[in-house]
Amino acid sequence: MSTRARIGIGLVLLAFADLNAYALWRYGVAGIFELLTANVATVTALVDLTIALLLITAWLWRDARARGISFLPYAALTAALGSVGPLLYLVVHGREARLFPDLRT
Repeated sequence: MSTRARIGIGLVLLAFADLNAYALWRYGVAGIFELLTANVATVTALVDLTIALLLITAWLWRDARARGISFLPYAALTAALGSVGPLLYLVVHGREARLFPDLRT
């Protein structure tokens, strides 16, 4: 992964971590869950987010295992703070993505 990409992902990570901190300060953990389950629209968004994070966590587990990296800290962060875990994983362990990795150029 290029330095510019890591910096960009790092900035997204910092902004999202700040948003998490503000939400926790403003509403607390119980207040956040109360708002997440306030109506069918927010429950739908919560279920969608949960599905997406489970898919990302499955990818993260496979990638970490293939690299010999501990998966648990990133899984714990994902469970507690959502996208913070995968974003941190990409900043720390990201690599150059190839569109066609099997083709030799």
